[in-house]
Amino acid sequence: MKLKVEQLTHVLKTDSFSTYWLTGEEPLLLQEAADTIRKHYQGLGFADREIFNVENGYRWEEFTQSARNLSLFSEKKIFELRLAISKLDEEGKKAINAYLDEGNSSFIMLITSRKLDAGVMNTKWFKNIQPKIALVQIWPISKDKLANWLSKRLISEGINTDTQALQLLSDKVEGNLLAAIQEIEKLKLLTNKNEDVSINLDSKLVMQVIADSSRYSVYSLVDAALTGNPGRCQKILAALRDEGLFPLLIVNAITRELRLLLPMIEKKAQGQDVNAIMQTHHVWFSRKQAVSNALHCLQVEDIWKILDKCRNIDHAIKGLSSSNPWDELSKVVLELSGVKTASMMRVG
Repeated sequence: MKLKVEQLTHVLKTDSFSTYWLTGEEPLLLQEAADTIRKHYQGLGFADREIFNVENGYRWEEFTQSARNLSLFSEKKIFELRLAISKLDEEGKKAINAYLDEGNSSFIMLITSRKLDAGVMNTKWFKNIQPKIALVQIWPISKDKLANWLSKRLISEGINTDTQALQLLSDKVEGNLLAAIQEIEKLKLLTNKNEDVSINLDSKLVMQVIADSSRYSVYSLVDAALTGNPGRCQKILAALRDEGLFPLLIVNAITRELRLLLPMIEKKAQGQDVNAIMQTHHVWFSRKQAVSNALHCLQVEDIWKILDKCRNIDHAIKGLSSSNPWDELSKVVLELSGVKTASMMRVG
C-alpha cells in the first residue's frame, strides 16, 4: 500500500501492517518518519531492535538466521534494513519474501532506502510484496512549500517570523533540511530561548546568525530552467561551480532532460494533450509543473539548438575549444528558461 508521510500516524494506529518501507532522498524526513514508527511500536512493547546495513555483497543469511532464531522465543523486536543499494539481488528478494510469508506478529520490519525508481517499483517481485507492506514515499520539500514548512517548525519552537525573514531563511537553507533544523536550534541558543519566552525573528537577525547552508543539485538547476526562472538558474549554477562540481555532470543532466523532452514536444506539436503526454511518459508528480511549462514554451527546433550548444560545451570541457564551459552553461540555462540571448538569436 502506498502512503504519503502525512498518513503514517493514522495507519500506525490501525495496526494494518507489520512491514514499513520508507523511501526518499531527504534524510531529515526519512529519519523523522522512522522515529515515528519506532516510537509507536516501542510503546507497544517492541523494546528491542536489530539493525542490518545492507550494502553490495551483503550476506542475507545474517538477517534470515536472526529472524528465525528469535521466532522461537516470540520476542517482540523491530528489524531495520537500511539499504545502501539501489536494487536488491535475488538473495535479498528471497529473504524478504520469506520474512513476509512467515508473518510473525512478534516482529516489525522497517526498511529505509533512497528513492525507488520506476524500474524497481514496476518489477513483478515488488508488485507482489507491495500489498503486504506500507510503502511511504517521502518527497523533498519543494521551494514553493519550504517557507510554509519552516514557518510551522519555527512556530512549534515558539519563534515568530515576518515574511521577509522567512523568505531569507528559506533561501539560505533550501535543499538542506538538516541545516534548517540546526539553524533553528542555533537561534534558540543565541537568543536564550526557553519555554516561556517567544522569539521575534526578523531579517536582520537572520542575516546575523544564519549561515548560508543551501544545497543544490543539477536536478534543481534543470527544473529551475524548465519552470522559466532565469534568476534562480544563475544562483544554482554559481553554487554548483563554487562547490567544485565537474561541469560535464551538468551538461549530461541537461542533454538527458532535453532528449526526454523531445518526443513529448513532438507529440504536443501534433496536438496531443499535455497531461496525456506526461502520463504516457511516466512524468513524476513532483516534476509535472516543470515539464508542463517546458512543453508549452519550447519548440522542437529549440531543443536541437540547445543540444548543439551542449555539444560545444562538452568540447570546451575536454579542451577541444577555447570557450569557458561555465560561461556557456550560463547561456544555455538562460535559453532553456526562456531568455533569448544574443548567441541564440545569431544561431537562429
